[in-house]
Amino acid sequence: MHPFILHILLCLLFVNTSLIAQDTKADKPLRVGVVGLVHTHVHWILGREDRGDIEIVGIVEPNRDLAERYAKQHGYNMNIVFNTIEEMVAKTKPEAVTAFNSIHDQLKVVEYCAPRGIHLMVEKPLAVSVKHAKKMIALAKKHDILLLTNYETSWYGSNHKAFQLINEDYKIGDIRRIVFHTGHQGPIEIGCNIEFLEWLTDPVLNGAGALTDFGCYGANLATWFMQGVEPETVTCITQQIKPNMYPKVDDDATIILTYPKTQVIIQASWNCPMAARIWKYMENKALYIA
Repeated sequence: MHPFILHILLCLLFVNTSLIAQDTKADKPLRVGVVGLVHTHVHWILGREDRGDIEIVGIVEPNRDLAERYAKQHGYNMNIVFNTIEEMVAKTKPEAVTAFNSIHDQLKVVEYCAPRGIHLMVEKPLAVSVKHAKKMIALAKKHDILLLTNYETSWYGSNHKAFQLINEDYKIGDIRRIVFHTGHQGPIEIGCNIEFLEWLTDPVLNGAGALTDFGCYGANLATWFMQGVEPETVTCITQQIKPNMYPKVDDDATIILTYPKTQVIIQASWNCPMAARIWKYMENKALYIA
């Protein structure tokens, strides 16, 4: 089977089998460790307003220059930055860990944390391959930990409203076609830092290019909207529209999922000229769930 098709099947697989964090209340804030600063979604937790529900007790990042740059930006003390996960866990005793390293290295984080009973959130997608995903899921179940994949689009109020209209209020009727168009101009074009680009544009460390980066959102939402039903067929076409900029990975992908009465089209791209304006509009309109 084509590896790109396997990857989309992986997206569908882990949505159904990953453990989802429970809504719990505690007297004290959750002690959280951050593993890796090379995935720039980390800014959302480092720059998160203090709501009193979590405390970042340790950060693992061997790149001291990167850690110091982010310390100046977000105001954390470099005393909580460690070179290894072993040192961070031993010194800070986190109750949960958030992984912002390369997608390939997320398995290593689960392999270390799960046996120690440390709950986990990893960045999207869960893994670079079915093999990695199955190992991570098995570890989470064996050691009874919570394993959450952080899909940004899962927190959009607009998507929850769409789900409500489709599956709860039945305002639309039977769904015949869903089209997901997700992407931006490209990671180089939008100014991603070099530490992010080094693995995001690597077919091993990221699994693919735009297909992995944005295709997983569509697979995740399609599985949710279709209430866990798996597609009968998966077809994927990838392109390199800018091979001079992204010589190792795809920068454009179209995935078609077919169900008995529904077709889902996922368009993942690093070639979206209007993406920056759209993202800014979404932020201004507060489409995220509070």
